[in-house]
Amino acid sequence: MTRLALDQAPVVSLPRRFLFAIPAWGFLAGLLLLIDGDVLLRSRWHPGTLALVHTYTLGVLGNAMFGSLMQFLPAAAGVRLRFSWLGPWMLVGLNAGALLLVAGFYFSSPVLLTLAALLLPLTFLSLAGMTLPGVIQSAGQRLLRAGIGASLAFGMTTALLGGVLALACGGQLSLTMPPWVDVHASLGVLGWVVLLLASVGRIVMPMFQGTGVPPLRWHAAWMIGLLTCLPAAAGWRALGPDDAALPVTLSILALPFALAICWLQRRTPAARRGPLWWSWRAGAVVLALAAMAPLLTTRHVMLAGVLALGLALPWLVVGMMLEIVAFLGWIELHRTVGRGVQLPGVQRLMPARERGAAVLAQMVAGALLALAALHPTPLLARLAGLLVAAAWLGVGLVFVRARRRVRQFIVGRTKAET
Repeated sequence: MTRLALDQAPVVSLPRRFLFAIPAWGFLAGLLLLIDGDVLLRSRWHPGTLALVHTYTLGVLGNAMFGSLMQFLPAAAGVRLRFSWLGPWMLVGLNAGALLLVAGFYFSSPVLLTLAALLLPLTFLSLAGMTLPGVIQSAGQRLLRAGIGASLAFGMTTALLGGVLALACGGQLSLTMPPWVDVHASLGVLGWVVLLLASVGRIVMPMFQGTGVPPLRWHAAWMIGLLTCLPAAAGWRALGPDDAALPVTLSILALPFALAICWLQRRTPAARRGPLWWSWRAGAVVLALAAMAPLLTTRHVMLAGVLALGLALPWLVVGMMLEIVAFLGWIELHRTVGRGVQLPGVQRLMPARERGAAVLAQMVAGALLALAALHPTPLLARLAGLLVAAAWLGVGLVFVRARRRVRQFIVGRTKAET
């Protein structure tokens, strides 16, 4: 099992700021549903729907990917981050750019869309500049580094293409939208998010969930398939007349990832099946359903999108983020208090009952959101929005309570020493 190099981890505040931004974006997603209702669940081209989608992809998933990479690469992969001073600027760039894009879509503002089209690609390029040199130059763990490096390349491509599409939406460019939007979405969801989760999950699932390790050959074969088939299907969608190959490719590649999580989790002892295990199990099951939906009928494309972006991927992320926030608090105590002092464990900083309540709230809200996507009515959609907002507010509260416990311990030790 990979050992954590805590002395190599960055300043705690750097990844934590990204993670603490996640609940605010989830709350905003619920608020949009509460305001606009079922309109956002009927057409993928509605301005409000585009705003909602990017609330999840950039606000929730984007902050999670940025923050976890900055913590994981030095501590678990032995990758040295370059230009660490860019970290706070990337936090501003990602969240300001996402807010500009969401507002630009929602209010149909060419000015806001143009600003977002400039800021977001620059932010992703900054992330690549900070991480890619170390990923390429580090020794060992070739499969892990290849997966992370490829996901970063997909992330940059997604951001650059997204900038072009935002300019087109703002009237600055002329572009045939449907095929390029499909390419943008597929590269972002599968190439950037899922590939990164699969690469990191190979390390963190055995570490935090007590699962088995996926066989090296299987993981390598899946990744090679993704790196060859996804660009080919995306290129065919962009340049060819066929619009069926890309969704089928997405389904065929996403389904093994989801099923592999369930297969690996079967070895986890019952005593270790906590909130993280259940969030990944539920996320994997829903992701498998989302992957199968386009294979059955094209009528369920919207449902597949809601299942993947509104339920499965956020559930995979939120379970891990709860663990990381608590772990960051422990690292802060380890660095601040010093040696010779017994520190509270991660479970005391963020008790399992709080993490479990946050995960359960996400699942209840997600179930209603899926029902609203399947049978869109104003009442169901707004009720789902209310529960989504409340669930993410709960996640934020759990984050804050863990942070408060860390501060209280530090203050208590300071008073005891004086």
